[in-house]
Amino acid sequence: MSNIQWYPGHMNKARNQLEEKMGLIDVVVEVLDARIPQASRNPLIEKLVAGKPHLIILNKADLADPVLTKLWQKKLQAPGKFVMALDSLHTTKMQVLVKMIKKAAMTKVEKLQQKGAATPTIRIALVGVPNCGKSTIINRLVGRNAAAVGNKPGVTKGQTWLKTQSNIQILDTPGILWPKFDEQEVGYKLAAFGAIKDSIFHADDVALFVVKNLRKYYPSALCKFARTSKEQLVNISDPDLLLAMTEVYGMRDEYDRFSLYMLQRLRKGKIGRISLDRV
Repeated sequence: MSNIQWYPGHMNKARNQLEEKMGLIDVVVEVLDARIPQASRNPLIEKLVAGKPHLIILNKADLADPVLTKLWQKKLQAPGKFVMALDSLHTTKMQVLVKMIKKAAMTKVEKLQQKGAATPTIRIALVGVPNCGKSTIINRLVGRNAAAVGNKPGVTKGQTWLKTQSNIQILDTPGILWPKFDEQEVGYKLAAFGAIKDSIFHADDVALFVVKNLRKYYPSALCKFARTSKEQLVNISDPDLLLAMTEVYGMRDEYDRFSLYMLQRLRKGKIGRISLDRV
C-alpha cells in the first residue's frame, strides 16, 4: 500500500492564524469523527489548547458503532475536558451543546459577572480535521446557513467570527491536518472517512484497508455488502474479494471506480455503523 501524506500550505497558514487568536478564546471545541476518534485527533490542536477548557465532540455518532462511541466518551474525559456524542446533521437538540459550552466556560463567565457583566460573551474556536462536520454544527448553533457545508474536505476556506443567540461567538476555522502521520493507518482511516481529498490517494489501497478491518471487526456487514456468505469469506483474499465485489456491482474491471463507490457507501453509513478506531 502507498503512503498517504497531505499538508498543503493553506493548512499551515490556518494553523498559524488559529494560534494567533488563541488568546481571545475561552473554550476550544474540537470536533472529532466518532468513527475514528483517535485518528481524527489533530496533535497540533492539543498543543494549542494549552490548559484552556476543552470540549470534545464525537460527531457523526449516528454513523459510528454505538458501543465504541460510549467507550471513547469515557476514555477521552479528563480534568478540564468535556466530551459529548452528537449527530449534528439530524439533531435539533443543540441546547445540550450550548449548556456544555457554558459549563466549560463557567470559571471565565463567573469572573466576568463579578466585574459587572450581566450576560458575558463566550468565545469559542471550533476546530477539527476536514469534513468532520464543523460547519453543520455552526449552522445549528447560529440558526442559519452561516458556514458552507459539503460532503468533502476543504469547503471552509478562511477563519470567520460568527454570533449566536446564546451569547456565544464562534471562530469558524478550516479543517486542519498535520504535517506527517506517524502511523500510515491514520492516513488510511482519514482517507476512508473523507478527511483527505479522494484525488490524493489510491482508492483501491484504502478500500483494501477497509475490507481488512471489516473482515476483522464487522464480518456480517462485509458479507451483506459483498453479497457473499461467511463461509465464502473465509476462503477468499482481500484483493480477490475486492475484485469479486467489483464484478458483483456491475463495474467489470473498474476497480478504482468501485473502490470509490465503496468508500462513499461507508461514509454515508450504508455498510453499517462502522468504527475503525478501537479503544
